[in-house]
Amino acid sequence: MAKKRTNVIPIVEDARLPNKYRMLISTVDVIFADIAQPDQARIVIHNAQYFLKDGGHVVISIKASCVDSTIAPSVVFSQECRLSEPVNSSPSLRLRWNRMNVTMRW
Repeated sequence: MAKKRTNVIPIVEDARLPNKYRMLISTVDVIFADIAQPDQARIVIHNAQYFLKDGGHVVISIKASCVDSTIAPSVVFSQECRLSEPVNSSPSLRLRWNRMNVTMRW
């Protein structure tokens, strides 16, 4: 996709360490995150603090089973949404594709 769309920048790096790639990227209007990690919401929020422009948006695909497979997906989604509260942000849209995924836009 990045070959056809010059405004898309894929990051092939450890997303937990935005310091390692901060010199390659300026601020952006949108962050799209599809990472299957238990701390994926925290990772995305951390990156948004580095790179997201004021008034920008984040789209995150949360895979409940990757976060915690021992509790109901709806509980995982609620917990992940609460992680955004300290940065004065909350989801403006939630889409549930199946029992395992939800996409939220901030």
